[in-house]
Amino acid sequence: MPGLVRKIQEPAHLLKQQGLRGGRVNLLSHYILFTLNQVKSQLKEWEQEARLCPNEELRKQALSSIQDKGFHCQGGAFFAVPYREKEILLLRLIIAYQTLCDYLDNLCDRAGCSDGKAFRQLHRSLEDALSMAEPSILPDYYSYYPSQDDGGYIGKLVRVCQSCVRQLPSYPVVYPDLIHLVRLYIDLQVIKHIDPWQREEELREWAKKQLYAYPGLCWQEFAAAAGSTLAVFALFGLASIQDLPPAESRKVVENYFPWICGLHILLDYFIDQEEDREGGDLNFTFYYADNRECISRLEDFISQSHAQSARLNDYDFSRVVVEGLLAMYLSDQKIAQRRLQAAARQLLAASGPNALKTFQLCRLVRKIF
Repeated sequence: MPGLVRKIQEPAHLLKQQGLRGGRVNLLSHYILFTLNQVKSQLKEWEQEARLCPNEELRKQALSSIQDKGFHCQGGAFFAVPYREKEILLLRLIIAYQTLCDYLDNLCDRAGCSDGKAFRQLHRSLEDALSMAEPSILPDYYSYYPSQDDGGYIGKLVRVCQSCVRQLPSYPVVYPDLIHLVRLYIDLQVIKHIDPWQREEELREWAKKQLYAYPGLCWQEFAAAAGSTLAVFALFGLASIQDLPPAESRKVVENYFPWICGLHILLDYFIDQEEDREGGDLNFTFYYADNRECISRLEDFISQSHAQSARLNDYDFSRVVVEGLLAMYLSDQKIAQRRLQAAARQLLAASGPNALKTFQLCRLVRKIF
């Protein structure tokens, strides 16, 4: 028992040891000591639901999406931390929505299907999950997909999300921005999973149509930003505020998209370069001329992310999000395995001294959890 107590209490001491102060200590200590355990508990519940899928292939993909991508829920859960009164509700929503995203990604990526029509029908569930209406019958999301019977797994995820959004007081205010982001996400997911000989050209054309609104962005950077759910989770949190002014929703979207969202996914691709190259998988960092250009653009994304965050009332929180992204991805064991430590140090330095402190904390927390 004493060992367990030390394990639970250690992160609070680590925060001070790393030189983190003020609001960061409150955010990170609560996240480590309370939120991560909530995520673990809820993911176990969804894992039990996934085991009930009658179809073997669907059951396999549902379980592997939770086991292999549960860290996505851990990251997303941080967006519930500032809203203590609604935190449990927000965690329920974020975890259900991210679990649905990860499951759909597996169905498109790992189950031997490349039918765009099937993918779009599956992803209708992401829009339905955000609806405040509660239709008695949900569509057949598998109608064009080779595997069929999930025992109601997608439906349960959708219903939980619908129940949660109906309890957020300012949800109608954020919904227009929310659904715009989710439709970009769906477009990306559908196109990037079709036949490899077709997907790159279609992705380029799709992204280039959007670039007029984002000067200075490359097509692959816009596509990367569209693949992040962080802005969606930021809007979920905002929706929990009573009488939210509509302008606040737009400010949060402009803060997260494309810079913080783009940084999120580009870091993910950056650490996965070697395995994606070996597997012939799509990786948006491959479209840079070389690794030097990739690092330079990541530095630009870090700089722009901090500049945009400075415009918000919750500047401290947004900075911690950026620093947390760098800490999480750059403390991954793949960095050492791929000999990317020098690049990691360069990116941390671009963000400032607190990023290094958060990185050091993240490495220690990985050992504990």
